[in-house]
Amino acid sequence: MRLSRFHLHTTKETPADAEIVSHQLMLRAGMLRKLAAGLYTWSPLGLRVLRKVERIVREEMDRAGAIEVLMPTVQPRELWEETGRWEKFGGQLLKIKDRKEAEYCYAPTAEEVITDFARDELSSYKQLPVNFYQIQTKFRDEIRPRFGVMRAREFLMKDAYSFHLTEADLEREYRNMHAAYSRIFERLGLRFRAVQADSGAIGGDASQEFHVLADSGEDSIVFSTGSDYAANVEAAQAAAPGARPAASEAMRKVDTPTQKTCEDVAALLGIPLARTVKSVAVTTDDGFVLALVRGDHAVNEIKLGKVPGLGDYRLATEAEILEHLGSEPGFLGPIGAKKAIRVVADRDVAAMADFVVGANEAGFHLAGVNWGRDLPEAALVADIRNVVEGDRAIDGGELRLARGIEVGHVFQLGRKYAEAMDATVLDENGKAAVMSMGCYGIGVSRIVAAAIEQNHDAAGILWPEAMAPWKVAVCVINPKNDADVAAAAESLYADLNATGHEAVLDDRGLRPGAMFADIELIGIPHRVVVSERGLAAGTFEYRARNASESDNLDRETLFAKLSG
Repeated sequence: MRLSRFHLHTTKETPADAEIVSHQLMLRAGMLRKLAAGLYTWSPLGLRVLRKVERIVREEMDRAGAIEVLMPTVQPRELWEETGRWEKFGGQLLKIKDRKEAEYCYAPTAEEVITDFARDELSSYKQLPVNFYQIQTKFRDEIRPRFGVMRAREFLMKDAYSFHLTEADLEREYRNMHAAYSRIFERLGLRFRAVQADSGAIGGDASQEFHVLADSGEDSIVFSTGSDYAANVEAAQAAAPGARPAASEAMRKVDTPTQKTCEDVAALLGIPLARTVKSVAVTTDDGFVLALVRGDHAVNEIKLGKVPGLGDYRLATEAEILEHLGSEPGFLGPIGAKKAIRVVADRDVAAMADFVVGANEAGFHLAGVNWGRDLPEAALVADIRNVVEGDRAIDGGELRLARGIEVGHVFQLGRKYAEAMDATVLDENGKAAVMSMGCYGIGVSRIVAAAIEQNHDAAGILWPEAMAPWKVAVCVINPKNDADVAAAAESLYADLNATGHEAVLDDRGLRPGAMFADIELIGIPHRVVVSERGLAAGTFEYRARNASESDNLDRETLFAKLSG
């Protein structure tokens, strides 16, 4: 490819609405152009990178035994009604009507469509297991699309769905997909981590996320120093606390006139924040619930929602709090409620003694509170908090936190969708058996942005070679006025491509500074300069994108370095 014949439109200015590095650099490099909120056109340069990611994903899915299909992006309401997700999926579901007033949605995912396909195409256990995948555009109507393609409304996704007769076979394919995903991210040259995760809106029995590690990542991931244990913050668990110490203080009311937070109360009383207890009031269909966590901890909303009876909880209003506890927020606690309430205590709170809670009276807290003496033993104890840096891990190590960008997710769906849509095959005994399913997604377009977040410097993008639009840039100094230099560059360019080193020829005739700035901005891993001086010396000026200095290399040494 000659850049004089290619559409490359770079800019020096950083767009004002681009908040993160990947969005800024993709716009400056001319990889993306915004059409509307969360909708982008991929330029020829951006598309080269996107297609390279897509190719590796496709190769590894094929290698893992998955079979490619292509499903419609527009899906009928009737399928979504079968699973109950037409309403449950929420506002992200873009609903549309055709000229006959029939209702459809623009696909955010494809569980319903693939299950409909499978129930029509699969009739016998002899056709199982099977794994269908597609690389297809998806649309989710984000409330606030931002960060470029990192959180766009329209995006390119690889989604795969496997069908099985037994749970054991589903687990086998789950491991197979986990291994395939690991190969994909390794081939892309990304630093990543697979973590235990919550299944969220997709549902299912087990799931893991794949995160590209980057300081700018939106997600917190947790890992142990003692093993390969890793999880996202929604699913991470610390080791259970030890035995509760004996009570050593009498319960007493303390004056806290303006202290409404655990931090302020601890400072006033001169005690560690970990001696205080935070009360979070929520309501469910079954009534009013007070969730208790240590003052230095935070409630994990996902974990709390998995506590029996709290699946559809919401935060209580001030009126509901006043009705049940007789107090304004800031002084709430489990002692002295006006009406019957349920208490859910985090494991660490259940193991505390001599702690401080709100007195359910404005301006007061209770100190020296102990279970079994001052309030009944908690009937419901569960892990409902976020882990924090330094927590003891289940394996005995310490938990550490890092930032990550989710780029892939694998689920064991079980029979959730197959049962809802009556997707069965005949088993070995000729009886109808509901199939078990797995679901495996990769954000193809999101990977491009995540790679930039992980690999950039002040000059621009540093692509891993597998993702770069080209491996080598041949830069020609003064090509129009020196025929020998132009001919040498043409020869080098042809030989590089002939020997498998994907090269681009920068024959635009730019000044060296502007030319080099473009090549660095778009992230070409290797730059080779052909000049009159180098030609006279029989060398080329070579510089790796991540190097600070250039080297003058003869032709043989140059090719050896590029092949190394």
